[in-house]
Amino acid sequence: MNNTLLHNQNVIILLFSSLISTIALAIAMVLAVDILMHWDVQKFDKKQYRLEKNSWLIATLIGFVAALKLIALPYFVFTIDALSSVVPGAMCGAGVISFNSYGLKLLFVKILEVGMLLFWLLLNRYDIKALYRWIKPKMWLVVVIFLLSCIQLWLEFSFFANIDIHQVTHCCSTLYGLLEGMNPLPYGLDTKRLLVLFFLLYALLISSYIAKEDLIFFIAIILFAQIAYYSVLYFFAPYIYEQPNHNCPFCMMQKEYHYVGYIVWGLFFMGIFLGVFSMFAKKVLQIKSQPYQKASVIVLGVFVILLSSYVAIYYYKHHTFLQEVKSGGMMMEM
Repeated sequence: MNNTLLHNQNVIILLFSSLISTIALAIAMVLAVDILMHWDVQKFDKKQYRLEKNSWLIATLIGFVAALKLIALPYFVFTIDALSSVVPGAMCGAGVISFNSYGLKLLFVKILEVGMLLFWLLLNRYDIKALYRWIKPKMWLVVVIFLLSCIQLWLEFSFFANIDIHQVTHCCSTLYGLLEGMNPLPYGLDTKRLLVLFFLLYALLISSYIAKEDLIFFIAIILFAQIAYYSVLYFFAPYIYEQPNHNCPFCMMQKEYHYVGYIVWGLFFMGIFLGVFSMFAKKVLQIKSQPYQKASVIVLGVFVILLSSYVAIYYYKHHTFLQEVKSGGMMMEM
């Protein structure tokens, strides 16, 4: 274990917060199972009253864990970026998180867990208004979140325990660079078509929201999530870095770029989450989806404007754009 990062202060804080979260969720899970087994809204005895009080305790625990996870997620990104200074070959978080097979899985599970916690809190809000109409599905979700937290804790420990600080890793130039003859973009797109599709899909989000076409909005938000991700990496990121071949999603979270990556990815994930939740609100909760669609359009609108501003600023400073080359990379137009 001497070659690993388990003794690093930031890593200890992350593991401790994950352990505390899992313990809190374990308590919530035990209470949730009790509710699943004995809940009966038709009864008015002491046992039913205790179960109702426990449901409020579960909500408090979930709220605590959600707050902790919302802090821990960017702190995790900050930590792996800081650890790049001690992991050979790593110039940013990309090199650290790709050191072993656990890293990207861990990041995915962390994002998924935060999404499910926020989803639970929104569901709980409407469940209380509906007099516990979705109490049992909500309790089953607590069980799922607890199991996910256990997986996340195991992945986090395994990830940091299997990083050897004496072994060289690859960094963003290899992981996210554009190799000659290789096209990393989906559906055979080039960067120009990718950018057109990026703005068209956002326009479709606005128009489907105005027209109240929920199904079209849902399809558009799913497609926009994929296209926007690739657009950030392979079109907008080079403008943020002002370097034609720099496509890393982690470097923009560094001090040199004013930590703008936290804002970019925060807006992206929140906008997508709200858009997806709007369909659930309409079809399952049977409430109006427009407030969540509106919030999604606004958040993603800020996301689009922020990214576009980097292109505009670059053009203002250099009187030219970054242009695509045949290999799929970017170069500065002279």
